[in-house]
Amino acid sequence: MIKNSLTLIVALALFSCKQEVAKNYATVSGTITNHLGKDGKIRNINYSKEIKINPDGTFSDTFHLKNEASLFSFTDGNESTSLYLKNGDNINLTLDTKLFDETVKYTGSGSENSNYLAQKALLSEKTISMDLFDASEDEFDSKTSEIIAKFTDFLTNTTGLDKRLVISEKEEIARMEEGLKEQYARMKAEKDTYASFVGNPSPEFNDFENINGSKTSLKDFKGKYVYIDVWATWCGPCIAEIPSLKRLEKEYHGKNIEFVSISIDDGASYKDNSMNAAKKGWKKMIAKKELKGTQLLADNGWQTTFAKNYSINSIPRFILIDDKGNVVDANAPRPSSEGIKNLLKSLTL
Repeated sequence: MIKNSLTLIVALALFSCKQEVAKNYATVSGTITNHLGKDGKIRNINYSKEIKINPDGTFSDTFHLKNEASLFSFTDGNESTSLYLKNGDNINLTLDTKLFDETVKYTGSGSENSNYLAQKALLSEKTISMDLFDASEDEFDSKTSEIIAKFTDFLTNTTGLDKRLVISEKEEIARMEEGLKEQYARMKAEKDTYASFVGNPSPEFNDFENINGSKTSLKDFKGKYVYIDVWATWCGPCIAEIPSLKRLEKEYHGKNIEFVSISIDDGASYKDNSMNAAKKGWKKMIAKKELKGTQLLADNGWQTTFAKNYSINSIPRFILIDDKGNVVDANAPRPSSEGIKNLLKSLTL
């Protein structure tokens, strides 16, 4: 009788295990080193949730997903990383805000998908540069084929990914080549517009706020070459150029050239959409990144006259002006490119 009872208990236990309901939520926790002191956010097109981040950089939250699996972005301050969540996931995120993308790491159940996305972002930074769009058509086609092959190999050689993510990634890679070709054609057409500026007096900017508390105008640099970086604190590609820009400034320190960074932050990326918030964010970014050169804040964001006169509709944008105030290149090479080094070497500075 006892034996039969034990058998029944074991059978019921096994049955109970089989009937366990799958989790209809995902859990994300983590630790942020050098936390910026703000709450984070996890969001996509159809979803957004504020994440309470403790003063020591730790956080933990659960997410009831409308769909079984979705792609999200995790934002801390002005930078973000992608993560892929599906019901039942229990993911832990670690990162250091001083080297955001390079330090993102996911562990735990379901972390393979998000680690793939983080590593893919780094691969994109390494393989797709603005030099690609300066190449001849034959060089561009050849380099594009190499880029597509690298992304395809990376996806193929990554194991443990959710099947839905693999399908989505294959579709994205298939669209990548077409997207690069469209951008190449667009930038080639824009070069004709930029060419019309060359040799002519540069559009002016007047009394932009300087980080040192003064007001600065373009005419203040008369007699010097001026390399202008038009950027914003929320712009990932702009931030990516900062290390190269700092190296360039150091190399040409003491030469007859001024490195001027003009932020077009206007508050749109901040919670209260205020210019005051934009100004605070701009100052914090300058301090955090230890930016050198002349740091200016445009008077009206995207709509500032200087940006409109230069037909600036995307950033970062670099402009080189000669010592007489005339335009050398209205769409100068980026600091990270060999093109800017060659261009500056050709000048008498």
